[in-house]
Amino acid sequence: AQVLALGCSFAAIDANLSSIEPVQRIVDETIEALGGIDILVNNAGIIRRQDSIDFSEDDWDAVMNTNLKTVFFLTQAAARHMLSSGGGKVINIASLLSFQGGIRVPSYTASKSGLAGLTKILANEWAAKGINVNAIAPGYFDTNNTEALRADETRNRSILERIPAGRWGQPSDIGGAAVFLASGASDYVHGVTLPVDGGWLAR
Repeated sequence: AQVLALGCSFAAIDANLSSIEPVQRIVDETIEALGGIDILVNNAGIIRRQDSIDFSEDDWDAVMNTNLKTVFFLTQAAARHMLSSGGGKVINIASLLSFQGGIRVPSYTASKSGLAGLTKILANEWAAKGINVNAIAPGYFDTNNTEALRADETRNRSILERIPAGRWGQPSDIGGAAVFLASGASDYVHGVTLPVDGGWLAR
């Protein structure tokens, strides 16, 4: 409703990204509904937590399939259209665990580290062909996913003490980075994983 109120087109396409089965349908339905694909934001992701010594193959595969495999093949399918229509922008949503190891999330860390590498290789191959491929690595954000952390006084305090900005990120902080990477202002930016973390990695 908010998009339509701005006088822009909007189409919702439902798909389960735990496998690559719907990838071509997503691209086809998007082109049919909107006339093309200019920007792809790979924002779907899941996480499984368990000590690495006990981590299961099922949990490994579920995370890697959604966070890395489907991202690659959806990007490939969208890029085929972009290459034939003059270019476009791909924005992957990475993680601080694209840079750090974390604990008890081996498949998530592997997938997000892999996503940073994937961002680079696709940029290498497509930069001269009019497609920018970059990534955003969010830090700690004020969302439903972090509600339990923020409600835990000790954990909340320890997180805030580590963030130089002294606050949790707001959704608009990621939105600003996404607008930049989706716009002509970033036309000479390729293969970057941009932390939006309030300075967390600087500590």
